Amino acid sequence: MTIGLHVVNTPAHLHHTASDCPNCNAVVSGNFCHECGQETVLHPPSTREFLHEFIGHYVALEGKLWKSLLLLLFRPGQLTLEYINGRRVRYIQPLRLYLTFSLIFFAVAKYAGHDEVPAAPSAHVNKKGDLVREDAPGEIAAGTADLRKGISNVNAHWGEQADRFTNMSPEERDKVMRTAFGSYVPYAVFLMMPLFALYLKVLYLGSGRRYGEHLLFALHVNAFAFLALTLLMLVPDLLGIVSFVLWLWLVFYTPVAMQRVYGGSRLMTGLRWFVLMALHLTGMGLAIGAAFAFGIVH
Repeated sequence: MTIGLHVVNTPAHLHHTASDCPNCNAVVSGNFCHECGQETVLHPPSTREFLHEFIGHYVALEGKLWKSLLLLLFRPGQLTLEYINGRRVRYIQPLRLYLTFSLIFFAVAKYAGHDEVPAAPSAHVNKKGDLVREDAPGEIAAGTADLRKGISNVNAHWGEQADRFTNMSPEERDKVMRTAFGSYVPYAVFLMMPLFALYLKVLYLGSGRRYGEHLLFALHVNAFAFLALTLLMLVPDLLGIVSFVLWLWLVFYTPVAMQRVYGGSRLMTGLRWFVLMALHLTGMGLAIGAAFAFGIVH
């Protein structure tokens, strides 16, 4: 008669190397499973390990960050070329890099008490920090009457919400706009990345570059834009020099990156950059406006 035994993994067992991978049951030797990659030396995670894993996963604070950051800041386009040329493991993945800096930017804009938000050009900001203000009482209601009527014709509930918004106090309107900025604008901006890549695809027809390479470039240059805008909010402005340098670098970063990645003459790069920015800024304005409108009617 065979008696089945149930082995319980106690903390003592977990500190020893397993001969079979606990995850996929492959026979292993060494610290990692060759089949699934899981560690073979298992133990309950310490608080330090847990925090390191959490920060490393969600904020990308790891050794790769500094290599990626140096190229992203000081060698426009080089990080894109590194990835295209197959040197990828040493750097943060493009999507993760973009999400990291966009997350930091929106967190700083929302929680650090900065009134002027560079990512919301459609919002009118006054000295008190109100995102929307009236120069005269009832100005918003009078100026949006036809728009609200049109909205009501499309959706009665949306029309009611728009009417409710116009009748709010300035403080209540500002709260709604800030909620919309934190809740919907990040998604609207992220959805512009495929369009940014599409613009590049059209502008560089015949270059042999695939759409995925254009998307890679879009993620990198927009990750830099989020980083630069975050620095503009956080770094003390000494006699206006810091903001001037950051804005200058922000403006010229994309054409320099385009020149390095795509090549071509400076004149053609400049013309392509001008068209790209015109299309992108127009699309961004519409997307951000739509995000605020969505926040108002919901």
